[in-house]
Amino acid sequence: MSLLDPDSRTTRAAAVARSFAKRHGVPPQVVGVAPGRVNLIGEHTDYNAGLCLPVALPHATFAAVRPTGDQTLRISSAQQVEPWVGSLDDLGPGAGGGSGSWAAYVAGVVWALGQAGLGAPGLDIHVDSTVPLGAGLSSSAALECAVAVAVTSVLGVELDTVTRQRLVVACVRAETEVARAPTGGMDQTVAMLAQPGTALLIDFREDCTQAVPLHLGESGHALLVTDTRVSHALTDGSYGNRRAECRAAAQALGVPTLRQATLADVEALADPVLRARARHVVTEIDRVQQAVAALEAGDWTRVGTLMDASHRSMRDDFEISCTELDLAVAAAVRAGARGARMTGGGFGGSSVALVPRDRLAAVTASIDAAFTDAGYAVASHLLAVPSGGAGLEHPAPG
Repeated sequence: MSLLDPDSRTTRAAAVARSFAKRHGVPPQVVGVAPGRVNLIGEHTDYNAGLCLPVALPHATFAAVRPTGDQTLRISSAQQVEPWVGSLDDLGPGAGGGSGSWAAYVAGVVWALGQAGLGAPGLDIHVDSTVPLGAGLSSSAALECAVAVAVTSVLGVELDTVTRQRLVVACVRAETEVARAPTGGMDQTVAMLAQPGTALLIDFREDCTQAVPLHLGESGHALLVTDTRVSHALTDGSYGNRRAECRAAAQALGVPTLRQATLADVEALADPVLRARARHVVTEIDRVQQAVAALEAGDWTRVGTLMDASHRSMRDDFEISCTELDLAVAAAVRAGARGARMTGGGFGGSSVALVPRDRLAAVTASIDAAFTDAGYAVASHLLAVPSGGAGLEHPAPG
């Protein structure tokens, strides 16, 4: 069993600050940090004005930032060989290395902050991350939000609730308009607003959030995330296709979004594909509501049952799973998980399982054995310890 346990935020931030100083000859002014996330339940509901229930991870992205004194934007990453260099005058859609480029997510944030009226000077930005890349755990939103809080600090803006909400909007714009990834906003919202020990119930129709205590430790449970090593990307078209299908289903039903549709409405759709896509969204929104009620009641069996149902819906109606994800889910449940499901946008990425702590070793061993028997690449595992949202290491650790 290999459970990735990241360094503490302070320890990692100090290492990132040292890397920045080595690269630029001076320490950063501030280090921003923002978490990855795993979605407990509520997939592809955000852009349908629905509900979702994500959890912030202890695994995070760090952004060390210092003004350059001119219009130059220099972006480097511990995960990339070549830095990106540009001018503030050239930022915007199509800049930062182009659609899908890692630098586009960073440059896009600087541009979006300017569009929001916050402005930004020229900057040196160095990033590092413990969020697994391509695993469907929101490494892109963690990157955006870490940069956003760091740059906001450089600008002297207080990181209060109102600012955090403004930064969510800016980071969504960076991802959708500059990086050209069709995000729905769940990832940025939880990265900015999560509280330790809780999941975050997000209502995209009412534009509100609620912290939902999980009590995992007291109840003897853990959230086990398994990275199947099947790379997940939001810019390859598949995610966008599902958004288009949901939009078409809503139009066929004559409603603004699928949040306004009933299951009876959906079952009357003539197109079998649109019917299946809409069925997933409508039933998934209901499952989120039931999961919150079950968590509040401490009914872990019910939570697991809802996770299982969610996975079947994503596999059969929304068709975003893959054989590796299906195998990870089945192997986890077979070995004693209360429930499991794929998590994230789909077409690869990770699964999440609700596991009694005394079954963790058995569940991870079951998944590993199943992958070995199937001839798949070795999966990796991490514990999703519910963590807090984006913040600052300021002054930057030495």
